[in-house]
Amino acid sequence: MAEILIYSKPDCPYCDMAKRLLVAKGQTWTEIDIEAEAGKRDEMVERSGRRTVPQIWIGERHVGGFDALAALDGEGELDSLLGVSHQEVGVEHSKIVIVGSGPAGYTAAVYSARAELEPIVVAGLEAGGQLMLTTEVENYPGFPEGVTGPDMMDLFEAQAARFGTKIYKENATRIDLSKRPFRIETTERVVTADAVILATGASARWLGLPSEKRLTNRGVSACATCDGALYRGKPMAVVGGGDTALEEALFLTRFASKVSLVHRRDELRGSKIMQDRAKKNEKIEFVWNSEVDEILGDDFVTAMRVKDVKTGETRELPVEAVFIAIGHSPNTELLKGQIELDSVGYIKNEPGGTRTSIEGVFASGDAMDPTYRQAITAAGTGCMAAIDAERWLAEQEAE
Repeated sequence: MAEILIYSKPDCPYCDMAKRLLVAKGQTWTEIDIEAEAGKRDEMVERSGRRTVPQIWIGERHVGGFDALAALDGEGELDSLLGVSHQEVGVEHSKIVIVGSGPAGYTAAVYSARAELEPIVVAGLEAGGQLMLTTEVENYPGFPEGVTGPDMMDLFEAQAARFGTKIYKENATRIDLSKRPFRIETTERVVTADAVILATGASARWLGLPSEKRLTNRGVSACATCDGALYRGKPMAVVGGGDTALEEALFLTRFASKVSLVHRRDELRGSKIMQDRAKKNEKIEFVWNSEVDEILGDDFVTAMRVKDVKTGETRELPVEAVFIAIGHSPNTELLKGQIELDSVGYIKNEPGGTRTSIEGVFASGDAMDPTYRQAITAAGTGCMAAIDAERWLAEQEAE
């Protein structure tokens, strides 16, 4: 086996996802906590040229972060790099397979398992969905003191497992809905199903600037929870105007000398309670009617140039970290050309239900919800999808 070194920190979802993937490959590693050991953060930056965690080495090769590790796995290169042989596996069948986790997928699993359908959840390496990147959830009933996103998802997962759900924390690499039984492939296995519930969720949207891509992991991030503490005492910026952006900005005030919240309008889209908190926080400066023109820096972020959308004037904000929080796009790439999607890529469901354009395929959560996109509505549609799928399966057996 190759020697693996990981620089990480506590409460880092991407570190956990990287380790989860390596565990699935039967690997062990040496781990360095950059917050616990003095000088290790600077050592990581010097060795990798990056300021975000995790930073992973396999042997002498610097792989980078979780995204790079997952990309190697998706391209079929990771096994050879690790020195492990890829073993062919047999096809596993279930009455119902749920693709995706998060509140929608795990709720569907709880209902399906309690109906004795013995569901399989292809949860993804980012099991738990967007809530794994959320610091505090205060609007989900049953948690009067609030709960962190990862803690909530641990509870959801444990409840699904309690009723016998089989959970594979692997990414679906191919979904074939052309005939029944439906077929879902990962890099580790193949599962087939009489019915499928799609709960693939959504992923962070980026600005699309070349400089943003070039400086990702070098001051540009989409996860304040993961990377905010790495820029302690530095000026930071958040781009966006919804609840996610406000939450990120408030979280970053724990570490930043100042947080500039850049929004292209003159009013916020977030909930009133989050707006009030942000406006009362002296560390947050609002940059209204502005969009990001360029992120500046050679090796690391040194500033951000913003343009006034009304006057066209530009100015530079001296920041060392930029967190993008401008919304999400549905994770439906594997479904294109197979199932009916809207113009943005959200799965189209029948009005008032979860049936899709393919009989036996049901959709729930943020992958089919461009309107509400809340944990509780995702859970609700997960419940609906499980009930719809159970009734559909009963109809097939009756026929």
